[in-house]
Order: sequence, then structure tokens, then C-alpha cells
Amino acid sequence: MSSDGRKLIDADIVSRLVQYPLTTNLPMIGTVTGLHKSPHRGASVEFAEYRKYAPGDDIRRLDWRVYARTDRFYVKEFEADTNLRCYLAVDCSGSMGFGSNGNMSKLDYACKLAATIAYLAIQQGDAVGVQCMGNNLDIPPRRNPTHLRVIFDVLEKAKSSGHTNLIQLLHELAEKIRQRAFVIVFSDFFCELSELISCFRHLRFQKHDLAVFHLIDPIEIEFPFEHPTRFLDMEEPMSLLTEPNIIKNQYLSNLEEFLRALSSGCRQFNVDYRRVITNENYEKVLANFLSERNKK
Repeated sequence: MSSDGRKLIDADIVSRLVQYPLTTNLPMIGTVTGLHKSPHRGASVEFAEYRKYAPGDDIRRLDWRVYARTDRFYVKEFEADTNLRCYLAVDCSGSMGFGSNGNMSKLDYACKLAATIAYLAIQQGDAVGVQCMGNNLDIPPRRNPTHLRVIFDVLEKAKSSGHTNLIQLLHELAEKIRQRAFVIVFSDFFCELSELISCFRHLRFQKHDLAVFHLIDPIEIEFPFEHPTRFLDMEEPMSLLTEPNIIKNQYLSNLEEFLRALSSGCRQFNVDYRRVITNENYEKVLANFLSERNKK
């Protein structure tokens, strides 16, 4: 039975977020008039440039004031606005199932973010697709409102398990999307950093606008353990018994180095990087994301 998304989106939160259009930082190529810049010239209201008149041009676009000054015919060109295709890629690896002290699991948090973005995008006429990486749940982007139920269904079925091979799936996604799109990735990014940055470079090389939500549980960044603790690997059958007081400083140092390198790699390839702690209010996270992109 199709879902109405009540488990994933909050009507009050959505009603407050609709004031922020979902926008892209790059020109998009769409099929209908929408909110986003296109690389092609069109007939919207925002002036782009003048060009010399050529036989066959619409004479209604001639600028007679320029003709009066220069005695030459020039045509006004305007930015063409278009709709966009938005791909939501949700990491469903085993580690995404982690949630501490009553906090949402990283996967549940990711699905709420993805569902809300999907709702906002489709409401403004854009096409949205979802890929649950590791669950073999992949639906192509569509823009009709009934498609939302399919998206909610898929996100509610998402389960965290095993190793997803995120690197390979992101490279495949970069090749699969034929036209420029807005790709949003939700993950804890427990993978080799250099290979991950290579994925981002691949997506950007394909002219996609890319945003990533890096999801971190509070205890992963605070490491509040004091007594001997056995840590279980959620993706492989491994465990490690350690004395937290001995490894804490090295752990925090390595984590900080990883976060700094990931943020730097994203800046290098103009990737919109969002670090999110899963006890943060997700409405605030999305409001900041949407408003900052609108300012750009």
C-alpha cells in the first residue's frame, strides 16, 4: 500500500520551509518552464545580453533605444528558466543504522531530509528520483505529485545492512544521469577519502550540481566513553575491545583530520558540503541549506 509520508515529513515543518525555493548553483536543462537557470537563451524576464540582429529573428525583441543611439539593430536575449531533475542518493550501509541515546538513526534522519526535499521539489514543479544505495531501490525522477507516494514508499522500505560499496554506486550514478541534474547524497561516508573525492569529481565533471549531507551521530564526534568498551563493526563481522581513555585523543585527532580533508575536497570541486549531527533539529538543517543556496 502506498504511503502518504506521515512518518517521514511533518506538515507544519513543510509549511514553513516552502518559503525557500529549492535552487541550483548551476544551469539546468529541463523540459518545462521552471525556477532554474538554463544554459540556453529563452524568453523569461531576466535580461542576459544583446546580440546583433540576424534575418529570421523576432523583430519584437529588437531594442529600438539602442537602434536610436547606434543606428544598428540589436536583439535582447534573456535567461531561459527551466525545471530540474533532482536525484536523492541515500546510503543504506550497516553503519547508517546507528543511533545513540534516543537519537534517530542516521538512516532515519537521512530519509526525513530526503522526503522533505522531495516534497518541496515536486511542489515547485521539479522532477525527483531516489536511489537507496545498497537496497536495490531505484526510482527515476518524475515531477507529478502522485510520484511522491512512490518516493515515500521507497524511503520507508529503506533498511541499513552490510557494506554498500558507496564508491562504485556513486560512480555508476554519475554515468547513469545523462542530463545535468541536482544530486544530493546522504551518508556517513565511512569509506576511503581519496576514492570518495574522486566520486565527487566525477559527478562534477558530468556537470551535475552536487550537495552532500554528512551524517554523524553525537557520540561519534564526542567519544564520551570512559570504561573498557567493545566496539562492534556494523558492516563486517568484527569487534574490538579497547580502553577509551588510551585511544580517545588519537581517535579525535584522526576524526578531525578526516573531516577537515573531506571539507577541503568538497570545496576544491565546488561541492555543497553539509555536516549534520543527528541530534540537530532537521528543520533548521534544511532551512539553512535552502536559504544559503537561495542567497548564492
